[in-house]
Amino acid sequence: MRKMMMGSASTLSSFIVLLALMMVFSATTTLGWNVTYDHRSLIIDGQRKLLISASIHYPRSVPAMWPSLIETAKRGGIDVIETYVFWNGHEPSPGNYYFGGRFDLVKFLKLIQAAGLYSILRIGPVVAAEWNFGGVPVWLHYIPGTIFRTNSTNFESHMESFTTYIVNLMKREKLFASQGGPIILSQIENEYGYYEPSYGEGGKKYAMWAANMAVSQNTGVPWIMCQQFDAPDTVINTCNSFYCDQFTPIYKDKPKIWTENWPGWFKTFGSRDPHRPPEDVAYSVARFFQNGGALQNYYMYHGGTNFGRTSGGPFITTSYDYDAPIDEYGLARQPKWGHLKDLHEAIKLCEHAILNGVLTNISLGPLQEAHIYEDETGKCSAFIANMDDQSEKAVSFRNLSYVLPAWSVSILPDCRNVVFNTAKVTSQTSIVEMIPTKLMPTVSSPERNISSIQWEVFEETPGIWGKADFVTKGLVDHINTTKDSTDYLWYSTSVFVSRDEEFLQTGNQPILIADSKGHATHVFVNGQYIVSVSGSGSDSKFKFEKSIPLKAGENEISFLSMTVGLQNAGPFYEWVGAGFTSVKLEGFNSGILDLTSNVWKYKIGLEGEHLNIFKEDAMQNMKWKSTTNPPKNQTLIWYKAIVDAPYGDDPVGLDMISMGKGQAWLNGEPIGRYWPRTSSINDNCVSVCDYRGKFLPDKCDTGCGDPTQRWYHVPRSWFRPSGNVLVIFEEKGGDPTKISFSRRRVTGACGFVSEDYPSLKNTLKEQKSSSSNRASLQLICPDGTHISSIKFASFGTPTGKCGSYRQGACHDPLSMTSVKQACLHKKECRVVLSTGNFDMNLCPSSVKSLAVEAVCS
Repeated sequence: MRKMMMGSASTLSSFIVLLALMMVFSATTTLGWNVTYDHRSLIIDGQRKLLISASIHYPRSVPAMWPSLIETAKRGGIDVIETYVFWNGHEPSPGNYYFGGRFDLVKFLKLIQAAGLYSILRIGPVVAAEWNFGGVPVWLHYIPGTIFRTNSTNFESHMESFTTYIVNLMKREKLFASQGGPIILSQIENEYGYYEPSYGEGGKKYAMWAANMAVSQNTGVPWIMCQQFDAPDTVINTCNSFYCDQFTPIYKDKPKIWTENWPGWFKTFGSRDPHRPPEDVAYSVARFFQNGGALQNYYMYHGGTNFGRTSGGPFITTSYDYDAPIDEYGLARQPKWGHLKDLHEAIKLCEHAILNGVLTNISLGPLQEAHIYEDETGKCSAFIANMDDQSEKAVSFRNLSYVLPAWSVSILPDCRNVVFNTAKVTSQTSIVEMIPTKLMPTVSSPERNISSIQWEVFEETPGIWGKADFVTKGLVDHINTTKDSTDYLWYSTSVFVSRDEEFLQTGNQPILIADSKGHATHVFVNGQYIVSVSGSGSDSKFKFEKSIPLKAGENEISFLSMTVGLQNAGPFYEWVGAGFTSVKLEGFNSGILDLTSNVWKYKIGLEGEHLNIFKEDAMQNMKWKSTTNPPKNQTLIWYKAIVDAPYGDDPVGLDMISMGKGQAWLNGEPIGRYWPRTSSINDNCVSVCDYRGKFLPDKCDTGCGDPTQRWYHVPRSWFRPSGNVLVIFEEKGGDPTKISFSRRRVTGACGFVSEDYPSLKNTLKEQKSSSSNRASLQLICPDGTHISSIKFASFGTPTGKCGSYRQGACHDPLSMTSVKQACLHKKECRVVLSTGNFDMNLCPSSVKSLAVEAVCS
């Protein structure tokens, strides 16, 4: 302090300013933010806010990824990070709470705060979310008299206790905006309006109870209820859908909030790969704000991974990528991320007019309209929409002409200049590859020159291993028996075959006929593997008929019944069961033999699970069998290998295309369920998706005949430089020697831009000069790489898409030279469509475009 006082006047002045700012910050964080709302928007400390939010679920990534995910969202124009709170992850048993590792909610929220962003906390605590059991702890179902999501005393009591615990934790950490924290909204329940009618009067009472219970928590911020069609006026009801532009809140004093805009869709094992084009996502967002929207949230902005056994469904894949703007591995998905970033920037230029101006809506044609927001000072912004899903239209607006592509919105921040059109994507398309990396063994000493993996194996015993957990007549429900402590339950019964049975002489094997509520099973007879059967994402139930070899005397029939994630939503979903309901044998002399009421033995889980074979602290206690040639195509076998981390710092996927079905761990961390189950080659898939027209999840599918999921995300933070323990449990049989890691890497970039595309690169003032408003194409390579070569460049009328561009009839022969001069050996470059770079007089009757494909290395 003394040294500073002796310094220059400017230094003293700077110190005083800094001290004043610190005092203001301290007062702000102590007093908090006043969050209210009116019919236009949320109001934070007296200022209306137009907000763009992104869903990032903390347990679907890892703490080491959180800062990068939040920063990538912020760079994408995001103001708010939204997350559910996952009850079953935080209260694994009654009254025992956990907030470590991926479930460190406080750390996640403080990182959001440090990034200068707001947060929406969707406490639920029923979340659905394609998460196991909808986020509710399974133990709650087994408290007598408990019925989920109705006026059940037990359910309401536990739900209130958990909600209160979370609220008090947030208060203790000063995370509500009213305390200076980032949380500006909280949500209670989730999409209950869909299911409330099934619960009758009890459902209505429960919904009102939930709202009143939440508001009574006195958080100092508003509460929301999504898809709650009879929400009381003490909360804000919100919309979830692919489109919410026509949504209207129940009460006129509430702002228009869109809690879930689905920029993609989730996947189920054995299904196609759904995609939603960026043009349509942008269209839906622009239409929402055009029609008076105040806050929009992408569900998901980063989907992430359902690690371990957290996926619900059933049959939801371990990947929860969701075709989101940030992919499962944390990389910006281009062009979706960049196109939405440009959209957000354009919308923000209109924020003042939207929130403070008077709205005028005018028709410009049968499916064309303009919304104009103009305040008393004359500040004006406009959205012009063409809702025709087939044809572009030319319209006249304020004495100027505009050409609107089909199914698009043009944004005019000054009611004159178009800075963005939702159908015109100028952001680059990144070429992303999974680069195979062979599993490399860890060499413990210089003397050991090991070039191949030293495998260790542990074989499960088919059927009841050890002593049965219980024996009873009849078939039991799988979930009620395991209480989701494991995916696996053994059913085993004995059948005596007399020597005079005709099938023993004829060789015609009897037929095993079985019905199951789901989800999957492996069938064994006398320890011999027979068949694997499963339901599907649309119906977990299955029935099968299979001939089986029986011998004279006693025969053991065993089923390894499996769940693949529990039900996560629907009326009375907690009562949906799994496991066998009927087992019969056909082909005996006496006719059909019904085994349903037989005496059955049961064993919960696998021997390897009971021995914690996948946990690091238990691995040395196992009698593993070492081998350099592990068994292949063998059922019920555990594999272990000690491997090095893949080279570099790229995100890593575990390639399981050579395996059947099972689970995987690295250093005791649960990678998740793997199952390279293929979709039908006869399904409808597209090579090019037409963004025009309303989107549904099956509109733009790819991957027909391919595995739904081949690679399984292994976070970099789970690796050590060497000595990593990879454990695989294989159920059906596969080849572990073909397992590999793959590094997910951007290896190239494509760009396509036309001379009539609007530009956001300059301010509106600069755009009055036609020379500064030239369209341009930008390419960026990842950190540590540069543009090493140009594979394609054409200015004129090029056609095709990234990876398969072709020259058109009109082509500037100097295109490649110009692009190389601007881009080669640079991390990023921008190529302007100007006379300095191209022949702008080329083919004057055509709209000219530039297409480029570059290699990053």
